[in-house]
Amino acid sequence: MEIRDLTPDDLDDVLDLRRRSFGPLSAADQDRWRQAVLPVLGERRYLGAFDGSRLAAAARARQFTQWWHGRPQPMAGVAGVTVNPEDRGRGLGTQIMRAVLDRCAEFGEAISVLYPATTPIYRSLGYEHAGAQYKVSLPAESLRQIRPSGQVKLRRMGPADTAEVISVLHRAHGASRASGPVSWDERTWSLWLGNEEDFLYLADDGFVIYRWRGEDIEVETLVAASPDTARALWSMVGSASSIAKHVVASVAPDDPVLWLLRERSKEPIKTVRWMFRVLDVACAVERRGYPQHVTCDAVVTVDDPLRGAGSWRLEVAGGSGTATPVAETGVTISVNGLSALYAGVPAATLRLSGLMSGDDRHDDALDSAFAAKAYMLDYF
Repeated sequence: MEIRDLTPDDLDDVLDLRRRSFGPLSAADQDRWRQAVLPVLGERRYLGAFDGSRLAAAARARQFTQWWHGRPQPMAGVAGVTVNPEDRGRGLGTQIMRAVLDRCAEFGEAISVLYPATTPIYRSLGYEHAGAQYKVSLPAESLRQIRPSGQVKLRRMGPADTAEVISVLHRAHGASRASGPVSWDERTWSLWLGNEEDFLYLADDGFVIYRWRGEDIEVETLVAASPDTARALWSMVGSASSIAKHVVASVAPDDPVLWLLRERSKEPIKTVRWMFRVLDVACAVERRGYPQHVTCDAVVTVDDPLRGAGSWRLEVAGGSGTATPVAETGVTISVNGLSALYAGVPAATLRLSGLMSGDDRHDDALDSAFAAKAYMLDYF
């Protein structure tokens, strides 16, 4: 079995592989997929496993920016992990994922995220459940009743606004000290902002992307850095309430819209879980943001099935952190457990689930340093 970079000549076979794994794509979706994938091939971010000349499996690593406690860093978003039906059970999924993770490390990406179709294979490679995409269903009329508290200028946006959209995300997620949300690269944003089926509006410090989904409205992304803009955008979405009865929206678990509603009782929420992995302990700790008032000094011994075991002194102070290799042994934690801790899963949960053991003197400090409600607005 040979694992190599995919080329444009392989895309028809990749589409066939996707169809057999995930179901058919419409002609329009196939065109969008090709537009999104072609540039990735030249970046060596799409790998295939070949049995002779036949494509047996494929996977790619998208280039994202992800925020952790308001600080952005590069993140590898693994997607499109597919194995032909006749090739399943041969360990190809594990083989190609190992190759993808090696490629991500080569690119200097210290963290990675994926949405799993199945959990065991990714857990065996060091990923752990860490956060979710939260989709809430809200009455459109309730959103219409949110009254803007000031004059917010909204305008339609398109591909030419890509840089401004990314700037808004940096300002908004930084100010809210968000953990988990992502931004696509400029090329992909430009592609998404050209989708004629979506309604796209931009303010000075926020934007919204939404569409009709049957008789309902679906909000893909709504980001706002000020109360006035949040009210203006949600109110505009709710203005479709004469037709739409419900708005299904991707939101943060503590999104302000849930406090802007006049009436709240039951809110159906669909959660789509994502898994997280630390690829480079030192870089991941250094690139993350932390609460300004928290200090932590703890030694952790990390067992990584791909990179072996090692001990690190984790030091956090003044909103920054470092991880330095040391010879001593500290609290024992698998890379799965470290990844979950990094994403805000409490130490007590990790201990009860067998992902962390040993010295518990620093559990409170670790919980405070890595505190987070990890979420994403995007699915990939």
